[in-house]
Amino acid sequence: MPATAAFEGQPLPRHVAIIMDGNGRWAEQRGKFRVFGHKAGVKSVRAAVRFGYKLGLDALTLFAFSSENWRRPEDEVSALMSLFIAVLGSEVRKLHRNNIRLRIIGDRSAFAPHLQRKISDAESLTANNTGLTLNIAANYGGRWDITQATRALAERVAQGELAAAEITEALMHEHTQLADLAPVDLLIRTGGEQRISNFLLWQLAYAELYFTPVLWPDFDEDAFSEAIAAFVGRERRFGCTGAQIRELLEHKAGADNE
Repeated sequence: MPATAAFEGQPLPRHVAIIMDGNGRWAEQRGKFRVFGHKAGVKSVRAAVRFGYKLGLDALTLFAFSSENWRRPEDEVSALMSLFIAVLGSEVRKLHRNNIRLRIIGDRSAFAPHLQRKISDAESLTANNTGLTLNIAANYGGRWDITQATRALAERVAQGELAAAEITEALMHEHTQLADLAPVDLLIRTGGEQRISNFLLWQLAYAELYFTPVLWPDFDEDAFSEAIAAFVGRERRFGCTGAQIRELLEHKAGADNE
């Protein structure tokens, strides 16, 4: 069945979130230090952003550094922070040229001042872009997200701006991260583990979950296509393949160029 016929009237996900797992194991399998895997994973980040852009996603949210990752060895955490700074510096202008809006979600207070400045500068540069919104979750935890939203509402109650009885799910949602974006439709976790690891606990309430054994540095366009195909098959109750997803994108690109 041609991709255009298979997906006619069948919406693809608007918002995809990814737990990028497996960098360390990928490096260890090659006899390398874990940081080697983190550096290799940057290539997969670029590939995922390109694919999400081609797919026409509203938002792509990537779990880069959890609040629990501070427990890792000090040298690995230091290397991750250095890599984060380097990638921010090298990639943000490319994102801006492609009309991609970058946002960093999570508790920034633990970051060094110069990293906080780089984050603010990157967000300011891309703030008015209208294409894909790329969210990078750094020092983020789902429990932290819910707690900070609860704290914000409690402060409003304490100040007399809000009665406790007026707190609703919708109001709570407004105070969580990503509240202004489409709900997460699909969560992908690479690396073979089958848990959400304190990621987007509020936002994943109705998301489809997709787990793949592919380690993050090996997660390419084909692997992303298979995840999208699985989502469409579950949501729309008909079979499809990653190849059909890619055919659909090729057809769309051709139509856009006519």
